[in-house]
Amino acid sequence: MVQGGRRLRIKICCISSTDEARLAVECGADALGLVSHMPSGPGIIDEALIAEIATLVPPPIGTFLLTSQQDADAIIAQQRVCRVNTLQICDSLKASAYTRLRSAMPGVALVQVIHVRGESAIAEALGVAPSVDAMLLDSGNPEAAVRELGGTGRVHDWEISRKIVEAAAVPVFLAGGLNAKNVGGAVTRVSPFGVDLCSGVRTGGKLDAEKLKAFVAAALGA
Repeated sequence: MVQGGRRLRIKICCISSTDEARLAVECGADALGLVSHMPSGPGIIDEALIAEIATLVPPPIGTFLLTSQQDADAIIAQQRVCRVNTLQICDSLKASAYTRLRSAMPGVALVQVIHVRGESAIAEALGVAPSVDAMLLDSGNPEAAVRELGGTGRVHDWEISRKIVEAAAVPVFLAGGLNAKNVGGAVTRVSPFGVDLCSGVRTGGKLDAEKLKAFVAAALGA
């Protein structure tokens, strides 16, 4: 789907091997999600493997390091090991942390995850937007007994997501329970910059080429 003269971006998350990375790129992925330590959720791999995958991925494909760290120096240290071109910040940060990240990593894009649990997500998103290059709207719950920072497979309220997309001055990715059957409706309703998913293109935990091709076709043909 082309919106405003640009193509919808597709990010495939939970990439677990170099073979999965190659398959995702071959099927049309614009970005790959590489999951470092999380309190819960799928797709977690060692930072050494993240670095190996990131090194093999050709430009201009985005390599997103999903981090649960909330300390700027810890995030900087992760990026220096993993050598990704984008940081997906899955939890909240202090305002000063963004300044520190920008100073230490001027060439690395910052993407802040906003967990859409109600209307309060709108103010949260608009508050952080000036500090980042993009946002990603997901369905986690950082306040759960076992914190959920992504990979839940749940759909959240797309009406709230639409309001964020309309008001935000930065690109917005939509995540949370997407698959080939519902992505068309999601794109039509929310008009995001891009879409992101993990479980919706997997079978038995493995990236499924047929599901992936079906998802890309449905997303771009919405």
